[in-house]
Amino acid sequence: FYAMQLPAALLNSLQGLKGFDKESFEEVHSSGQQITSIRLNPFKKADFQNQKSEIPWTEHGYYLETRPSFTFDPLFHAGCYYVQEASSMFLEQAFRKTTDLSKQLRVLDLCAAPGGKSTHIQSLISKDSLLVSNEVIRSRAAVLKDNIVKWGSPNVVVTNNDPKDFARLQNYFDVIVVDAPCSGSGLFRRDPAAITEWSENNVQLCSQRQQRILADIWPALKNDGILIYSTCSYSRQEDEEIVSWLKTEFSVAAITLPVDPGLGITISDGGCRFWPDKVKGEGFFIACFQKKEGDDYVALKIKGKAEPITNKERTIINNWVKSDGLSFVKHAETVYAWPEILYNDFNLLLGQLRVIYSGVLTGVLMRDKLVPDHALAMSDIFSASVGKIELAYEDAIKYLQRKELRLDTQFRGWHLAAFQGHPLGWINILPNRINNYYPKELRILKEL
Repeated sequence: FYAMQLPAALLNSLQGLKGFDKESFEEVHSSGQQITSIRLNPFKKADFQNQKSEIPWTEHGYYLETRPSFTFDPLFHAGCYYVQEASSMFLEQAFRKTTDLSKQLRVLDLCAAPGGKSTHIQSLISKDSLLVSNEVIRSRAAVLKDNIVKWGSPNVVVTNNDPKDFARLQNYFDVIVVDAPCSGSGLFRRDPAAITEWSENNVQLCSQRQQRILADIWPALKNDGILIYSTCSYSRQEDEEIVSWLKTEFSVAAITLPVDPGLGITISDGGCRFWPDKVKGEGFFIACFQKKEGDDYVALKIKGKAEPITNKERTIINNWVKSDGLSFVKHAETVYAWPEILYNDFNLLLGQLRVIYSGVLTGVLMRDKLVPDHALAMSDIFSASVGKIELAYEDAIKYLQRKELRLDTQFRGWHLAAFQGHPLGWINILPNRINNYYPKELRILKEL
């Protein structure tokens, strides 16, 4: 392995920081060691063979012995797990130690793409809680939406907004997570190319942007609400200095998270630092605050409601969906399933934000029939009467490549193509062929 050349300016700037040991820090970066970790989807219990050990700060997180080809694992495409950096899963502790997760909550994940933290939050909050998963960059918001769809929970709205747009939702959220865009030094080991983009000037720019994001989002957090701030940067300007800026600018109480000393996590001024020579994970910083100002949320007027479906359309939908606790709305001929308990919230957000996805996209109504959407296959709301066809591994890969399938089956019509019981998407079996409905934009382009 080559000796990774870390920027001298970075190493100098870290001197004197709690937990920083230059020699072992450089050594771990030059070791060529790669850590692979995944977090299982608790709503899709899958059976994993890969040798794994548990990540101590999260219930569903595991280290893998070796990095498999996730592209050629059907369970990855079925949304049975998410490939995520281990340190960042400490978000779970921030939630558990600050928030009553049995309550109905409104949570905003502000800088959410590609979706690691949002899918994690969905696994933690109750079914009747609301998650708004936002990404300001359009192309990244599309990736976020795909990952949210794959995770399969209906209690989420994906938005593509600037942080300042949320100011109109005054005192609305119980928890806001800001995993802020940063200079990325914590990921050098995983992405050595990031070293060339790092500079002291960039750290300064990131720090200013982080302050602007936090100031923009502040009005949307309710009094006594929780703000969770994190970065994958080692720089003091993006971590501890942001903590002290928040304490100076706003009325907040900093919350110190209790940390087991055996975990190797460093408690630093107002936050937790993850050094890769002390923990099995990449560089990460996280801090929690409670807002000590603001009023109770005053319900905003809902501008224009989503169109409900007709009784006739509901009869069609009922053949496909377990409709208990769900409301159905349509946009043109496209039908979405929303949790009934969040109906007003979803309607409100539709009028206030640029919503790109909400609930579960069920399908498109065409000539008194439903053409089911991929999102319905990924969710847990499809009806037990929907047929499933179990695919062998080779066929599952063919299906995911959107190739033609030849199956010896007596069945006809729409079925879920499944692998080890987990749906991958839809097929429509006709007398002389099988139509593969796996989404074009998601298909595997490589050959096995």
